[in-house]
Amino acid sequence: MWTGLGLWLLAVAGALRGALWLVGYIGGNAFPQPLSEAEEQSALAAMREGDGDARRRLIEHNLRLVAHVVKKYNNKGVESDDLISIGTVGLIKGVDTFNADKGTRLATYCARCIENEKPLTLHGGKYFLMMGVVYSRDIRV
Repeated sequence: MWTGLGLWLLAVAGALRGALWLVGYIGGNAFPQPLSEAEEQSALAAMREGDGDARRRLIEHNLRLVAHVVKKYNNKGVESDDLISIGTVGLIKGVDTFNADKGTRLATYCARCIENEKPLTLHGGKYFLMMGVVYSRDIRV
């Protein structure tokens, strides 16, 4: 059986494991490297031809962008997993609606889509945005 000290050590180990996972997750260690310009152009061309694998590659290799964009909201009472999920929805929308003929880079366009997704989801979901500060619905303002 677990003693009081054993349970305490188990709880501390679990908390440290979670904290280390989060640091690696947000720090970019858990995401694939971004595609080179040539690889990105090739994947975009393949996606226009209907290649679902190219779409998946574009999304997966731009997940670091999601972590980068949502990092500034980490200290505002919003869970990092929620922000990553919300940002990923914006990334997917960005990849799906990107038009290379407009002259902008995919990362620039997707960063804007990620930013635009945040307020819509935060307002209607667990969090809301008021005067640039994110609040949980559980907090009485």
